[in-house]
Amino acid sequence: MMKTFSAFVLALVCWVATASADDGVPVEPSEVLKLWPGVAPGSEQARHVEKESRNPFGNDIIARNVVSPTLAVYLPAAAKATGTGVIIAPGGGFRFLSMNSEGHDVARWLAARGIAAFVLKYRLVPTPADDAEFRSEVTKWLMGQSGKPVDLDSDARLGINDGLEALKLVRQRAKDWHLAPERIGFMGFSAGAMVTTLTALQAPADGRPAFAAPIYGAAFGTLPSIPVNMPPVFLAYASNDDLVRQPVRAFYDALLVAGQHPELHVYRNGGHGFGLNKHGTSSDFWIEDFYNWLGSLGLTKAGVP
Repeated sequence: MMKTFSAFVLALVCWVATASADDGVPVEPSEVLKLWPGVAPGSEQARHVEKESRNPFGNDIIARNVVSPTLAVYLPAAAKATGTGVIIAPGGGFRFLSMNSEGHDVARWLAARGIAAFVLKYRLVPTPADDAEFRSEVTKWLMGQSGKPVDLDSDARLGINDGLEALKLVRQRAKDWHLAPERIGFMGFSAGAMVTTLTALQAPADGRPAFAAPIYGAAFGTLPSIPVNMPPVFLAYASNDDLVRQPVRAFYDALLVAGQHPELHVYRNGGHGFGLNKHGTSSDFWIEDFYNWLGSLGLTKAGVP
């Protein structure tokens, strides 16, 4: 079990981002909002300082030691706007966030097609400020040599709280961004997929997302019961990603048992953490499949789904 988990988290840190902004879409977000007024609840005693680094295991830009979570807003051109929005939670094992290939690049792709996107920088487990110490500590954790038990439920707690608050904030501001509150969904990658899953499961009945899209991930710890009004779910992972098969399949099966009709895409290859990177594998087309799925729900065109 520890060997499998170590392989899982090691894959989390081996991502390489690629710039993929579409024509006519601003490279930068229109605004970046602080998620909570004042200090985020649960972080009153935090003393670590947020840092942006180059992924020591790849070339992606990562965020670490997030204490004050934010939402980066990407709005589509008015002529393309559909009234649909999606909150995006990057992954990184709750030790860092892969901000480009699983965040900003995805937001730009969606905004270019009329879907407003909001990149969530959620709170993480504190790590050493020094990059060399960070790499050493994370490597030991990956290999199961940290001397501490693995508890992803605990690691995810603040991130899930930020996911719930982000959903609440975007719904409250929907009119400002020309969105329909009933058309705001949530997606995330790996650890961010856990944030997505638990946000959808724990949100109040009248405030759940319109849809949920956990990409190569689900609930890696305890899976709560499925509510009767669970929104539509899109799941995707690669068949050669042994790290997430069990939790994704468990979530998929639980949805079926609850009478839901989740959509599951299992790509022939692609490994873990493909994001918007292009590897020449079938997983390169997951976002087109996701977009087509949104279209089947009536969410890629303006109007009532």
